[in-house]
Amino acid sequence: MIELALAEGWVEPDLAEEFPELKLNYAPIAARPRASPPELRERLRGLADRYTGPKVVHMRQDAVPWAYRVFSRQVGVDPDSDRTPVEALAVERLRYGGLPSRNLVDDALTVALAETGVPVFVLDADRLEGEPGLRQARSGEWLSERRALAARQLVVADERKPVALIMGEISDRAGVTDDTRRMLMCAVRVKGVPQIVGEEALWLLAEILSEAE
Repeated sequence: MIELALAEGWVEPDLAEEFPELKLNYAPIAARPRASPPELRERLRGLADRYTGPKVVHMRQDAVPWAYRVFSRQVGVDPDSDRTPVEALAVERLRYGGLPSRNLVDDALTVALAETGVPVFVLDADRLEGEPGLRQARSGEWLSERRALAARQLVVADERKPVALIMGEISDRAGVTDDTRRMLMCAVRVKGVPQIVGEEALWLLAEILSEAE
């Protein structure tokens, strides 16, 4: 049986005041990247069959996808042009006729996102310095060598540096590599997304990553 040490990350005071229901849930897990097992690839095919055209069209009206659309607009992002993670996944499925298998970590993230609608991501736990949390980027900060951050852009950070965009790109200074043996699974929640849904996304992720060990 899987045991998860679920925790909630810190949120910068100004950000918490503006968005009191913005949360970062996370949990560590011992796992390493590898190819996806056959049963995971089959699970992806089953999920793809559920993402029909009508479902994708009406998805944004569902409570969880809608909550992330609302949040995107609140932070100045147009979700019709810069899609939320679950909508981007749905469009990918329609464009390519399926959900292609890539590797264990990416496929596990796809399943958790598709099943819950909650943006999830994985970091290399041993490349982090301190506990993760949410804050605004500071002037002159970089996500990676080629990715400058705009001041006040929302990021996930450890105690020293930004490690990911709040619903997007992962820093090359904190992402999973072939050498990763301990991961930190993370889920971002916004107003309208219950805690139990965010935790469900992490449990799904943990189930897939641990079964492959």
